[in-house]
Amino acid sequence: MPASSLSDHLTVCPHCGGVNRLPDDRPAAEGRCGRCHAPLFDGHPAEVDGVGFERQVTRSSLPVLVDVWAPWCGPCRMMAPAFAAAAQTLEPDVRLLKLNSEAEPETAGQLGVRSIPTMMLFVGGKRVAQISGAMSSEQIVAWTRQALNQAR
Repeated sequence: MPASSLSDHLTVCPHCGGVNRLPDDRPAAEGRCGRCHAPLFDGHPAEVDGVGFERQVTRSSLPVLVDVWAPWCGPCRMMAPAFAAAAQTLEPDVRLLKLNSEAEPETAGQLGVRSIPTMMLFVGGKRVAQISGAMSSEQIVAWTRQALNQAR
């Protein structure tokens, strides 16, 4: 087995939480978890709780885009299909997560969420951008790419 290169990426499985190395010489979109064998990317945002959110943000070397939402929020429900569509465009270069602020009020509070929907982009475990309000899939993709370019 060849040694892993320093440029390989780490990603956290959205199903079991296992940390996986994605070699640069293989298509990340085809990656499967070494622990549970589920696809690492399926073109859909992963639902996370507070522990899963923390693990995704701190253990992944990929950028992580989080949609903080609540089931009672009309704009959140309206934006959900757009966020899902953005996942199809942004994955596997960005991990997309959904954090239910009603189910995870402590995590939402620690993040300083004051209105929903709120999207936050994390790179290297640090928040590099944040925006509130419903957006279309095209706006989500454009905002994420612009924020990533500014973070680099």
